[in-house]
Amino acid sequence: MPGVNGLEATRQILALHPEARVLMLSMHPEETLVRQALAAGACGYVLKNAVDLELGAAIRRVANGETVLDSQLKRPPALKGGRHAGLTARELEVLQMIVEGKSNKEIAAALTLSANTVAVHRANMMDTLGIHKAAELVVYAIRNGLVDLP
Repeated sequence: MPGVNGLEATRQILALHPEARVLMLSMHPEETLVRQALAAGACGYVLKNAVDLELGAAIRRVANGETVLDSQLKRPPALKGGRHAGLTARELEVLQMIVEGKSNKEIAAALTLSANTVAVHRANMMDTLGIHKAAELVVYAIRNGLVDLP
């Protein structure tokens, strides 16, 4: 998929085929990238330097419904806040657009939502993360690798 990174490809695949199981193969061990892959819906994250036996086992485990992380990685901690899984995929979409400087009205038009729904997503994210100002939300998103910088 030329012009599309692995995270966006994962989102697109799962949007079209929600039952699909995605195993991310990457050369990047950084925690923020692992976190982004899992947030995008990947069921596993394996480094490219994995030996063939580990990769085969990872594929089988993901196919069986498990979440797999390369043994060289630590599982990233969940985002702080009340929800066990952190932000939803939709909240991450809205957050990306907030970081890009879009207004609630612009985000609503892009995602075919009402501006009120976008405002609710924003409020839910802030509540989940324990953040009280929009600027803090943007800083948190960037520092924790939740968004791609424009």
